[in-house]
Amino acid sequence: MIYCDYAATTPIDPHVAEVMNQYLTLDGVFGNPSSTSHSFGQKAKLAVEQARSEVADLINASPEEIIWTSGATESDNLALFGAARFHARRGKHIITLKTEHRAVLDACIELEREGFEVTYLDVEANGLLDIKKLEAAIRDDTILLSVMLVNNEIGVVQDVQMIGALAREHGIVFHVDGAQACGKMIVDVKAMNIDLFSMSAHKVYGPKGIGALFVSRDPKVRLQALQYGGGQERGLRSGTLPTHQIVAMGVAFSLAKTKLAKECVRLQEFRDRLLSGLMALGDVFLNGSQTQCVPGIVNVSFNFIDGEALMTALTDVAVSSGSACTTESLEPSYVLKAIGVNDLLASSAVRFSVGRFTTEEEIDRVVAHLAEQVRRLRELSPLS
Repeated sequence: MIYCDYAATTPIDPHVAEVMNQYLTLDGVFGNPSSTSHSFGQKAKLAVEQARSEVADLINASPEEIIWTSGATESDNLALFGAARFHARRGKHIITLKTEHRAVLDACIELEREGFEVTYLDVEANGLLDIKKLEAAIRDDTILLSVMLVNNEIGVVQDVQMIGALAREHGIVFHVDGAQACGKMIVDVKAMNIDLFSMSAHKVYGPKGIGALFVSRDPKVRLQALQYGGGQERGLRSGTLPTHQIVAMGVAFSLAKTKLAKECVRLQEFRDRLLSGLMALGDVFLNGSQTQCVPGIVNVSFNFIDGEALMTALTDVAVSSGSACTTESLEPSYVLKAIGVNDLLASSAVRFSVGRFTTEEEIDRVVAHLAEQVRRLRELSPLS
């Protein structure tokens, strides 16, 4: 079985797993990092702070600006609810994109129930935001803007530096969902004018169940906490810290920084090879930007074919029809519909995402297997 669904989750890197196991049992560092009255807790706290530095280092942040969460969904929620509720006295208008992750869109829907007004901006046919549309949407009472850096379904990269500069000019808190960006491209939260940045370990060869939120200290961003208790994480996210998961996320992010330059080149070669092979089949359409995208994600529609039938036929290849968070829905992808893809092509879309352990041989095998199944299904299709 060839794994081509790295955008859904990545396998834990063996080195990350090895280090993580050293923080679980009696002969390792298993203490509560808040229990600093003895060496067990002190060692755990040191490990947590080391990991905080490693995560911060990947995105050019300070360790004090990293807040641990359970993953990007919680980070998105803390950013949106926390910022909106704290700044509600000076305005209740929020701006986001129609192509955002459900963790952002559903949070915005809930904020609307609380009395906030949300503007959901259209994107262009290539999935990118027209900055003029954003400028036109900004109002005096706009307090929060949320834009995903790398779209999880089509892989397009938004110009968050320009978007962030506009937000800063108007005094708007700027949140970026960066779950799909870390380890795939250079991220500099300072240069990109980002105030809040969501991250997840399991997209970067770390474990599931751990993530982080960057909360800028310069300029200082204020949030209202969502959960209360022991006051951990500057009072923004109370709860006992999972040392083993945090350490693993730190190691994963450190590895990602070391491998980033070579990995981007390698994955770009794989993307070009895969896309070239797919386009040769004819009546295949790329969804999203050809150029402003990360190399690891390719989303294409196969005309005259049902996407679910194709994925079922691909018995030797693990792929996805879109976001792993919405695959149970029978409706065509809302992201593809937002960029103007018709229902037939949207329902025939397949997302291929490759990563650290993908090989050139596997790319060629995927293309060959696809060619065989596409031809077979088109022969059976009444539409072809």
